[in-house]
Amino acid sequence: MADRDRPAPSRTLRAAAAAVAAGCTLAGAVAVTVAVLAGPGPGFTGYVSEAGIAGSAHAPTYRFGVYALAAALLLLAAALPPALRAAAGLLAAGGLGTALSGAVTCSSGCPLPPFERATVADLVHGGASIAATAAVIFAMVAIALSREAEVRLRRLSAVAAAVALPLCAAVGLAMLVVGRGTLVGVLERVVLAVAVLWGLAASTAVGLACRPDASLARRPHRELARREDPGPGRR
Repeated sequence: MADRDRPAPSRTLRAAAAAVAAGCTLAGAVAVTVAVLAGPGPGFTGYVSEAGIAGSAHAPTYRFGVYALAAALLLLAAALPPALRAAAGLLAAGGLGTALSGAVTCSSGCPLPPFERATVADLVHGGASIAATAAVIFAMVAIALSREAEVRLRRLSAVAAAVALPLCAAVGLAMLVVGRGTLVGVLERVVLAVAVLWGLAASTAVGLACRPDASLARRPHRELARREDPGPGRR
């Protein structure tokens, strides 16, 4: 009986991946925040990516944070249960896009069309960043709509998606209508904050769901009762 109650190796590995994902999320968010606040950037009127421009004194700190966030997404994808393959695939795509955005830096000001002339590197960096953010948001939606997801994770994802989706729509509309400015800068930071908080909470929820006592708690009450009272013929 004791052997059956032990966590399977896959659950142990998933729990470890979730724990490391939470640590990478926290470390990455702190590093990027330090680079943005300490750098000589334009404040809320600019993009977060401007902290990683080549030649900036805080570019290494920014890149470390971006790579840590990319690793967190990949680890969270690995930590999800097999039933959530779609969400895991989206998170993996988000992790790769995040890593690409860190590897390809934008030019000064990180210009983007239609109001600014952009270089190829600007387009690659901007496209990778947008695609990575979209993949993470869609992963939230996929988990929120999945009946196979653990209840706590599904609720967290539903709340995060409900907040992030309209914000992302507002960012896209503002970039097309207004262009670079305080509105886009603030909205971008709020979207990224939501994604980071969700990643930290989701990693914690997945790790908790992998505990042996958590698997027992999710079993139906009648099944637990049968295990505790096998009946007169089995004693």
